[in-house]
Amino acid sequence: MAAQDDLRFFLLLARAGSLTLTARELGLSLSAVSKRLQQLEARLGVMLVNRTTRRLSLTAEGERYIQQGQHILEALTNLEQSLSSSDALSGRLSVNATFGFGRRHIAPLFSEFCARHPQIDGWLELTNFPLNLLDHGFDMAIRVGEPPDSRLIARPLLQNRRILCASPAYIARMPALQHPSDLVQQQCLVIRENHTDFPLWRFVARQHPKNMTTVKVNAHLSSNDGGVITRFALDGHGILLRSWWDVNEHLAQGSLVALLPDWQSVAADFYAVYERQRFMSGRLQAWLHFLTTHLATRVPPLAQY
Repeated sequence: MAAQDDLRFFLLLARAGSLTLTARELGLSLSAVSKRLQQLEARLGVMLVNRTTRRLSLTAEGERYIQQGQHILEALTNLEQSLSSSDALSGRLSVNATFGFGRRHIAPLFSEFCARHPQIDGWLELTNFPLNLLDHGFDMAIRVGEPPDSRLIARPLLQNRRILCASPAYIARMPALQHPSDLVQQQCLVIRENHTDFPLWRFVARQHPKNMTTVKVNAHLSSNDGGVITRFALDGHGILLRSWWDVNEHLAQGSLVALLPDWQSVAADFYAVYERQRFMSGRLQAWLHFLTTHLATRVPPLAQY
């Protein structure tokens, strides 16, 4: 029992990344958390963390303790649930997603799932960009594109690409637009976030996929929030390159109109990413099934704009 408690304590510490945050979550004093870590290291006879920076970093032994220990706890949880007469799901379920998509689609689904399973301790963290799943201890991350890490599984969730569009009011007065290179003469609406190459818009010829072009557009208006940029487009300020999941309703209503039908932006599909492991907890399996089933009801299939 002490070994299980130590594992759970260290998993929490690794996820929090600092003694202070761990103490806050456990409702203990900083000295009590520090002493418990020292006792754990003394019992194991190895250093589990480096304390040379403000944030703790795991040693090689700490990484091994986390990776194998998490599997042990998951296996034990699955065993106990299989022996229980109750079908209720319980335990911690932690998910990471980006702000825009997470707020718009993941949060409502996560809320409904946790309402159906009140014994689950849910944690949804939204960030400007996806966090490293293994470093931060999340059960699942919702991200664009498949991860290069072979230790992770990427389950397709949603086909998506960015759509070039504008309001009818702007289209009525805009300069001629026949090729992506013409965008340099247009008033473009740009999202500035994460220090990315925000002015660069990439396109592929629909009939010739190997024909690709990149345009450095001029930002007429910009924001770090995608919803704000969509609002600017609806108000007629310029041309928007925005994900299908965000603008499909406006396209259906005609308040935004797709442009350059012979060209399309590169794919930006969403995946549910989780660790490749022998034992997958019942709550994670249930959440993955719920997510894949219900997300399709929120976003229609990608149209050929």
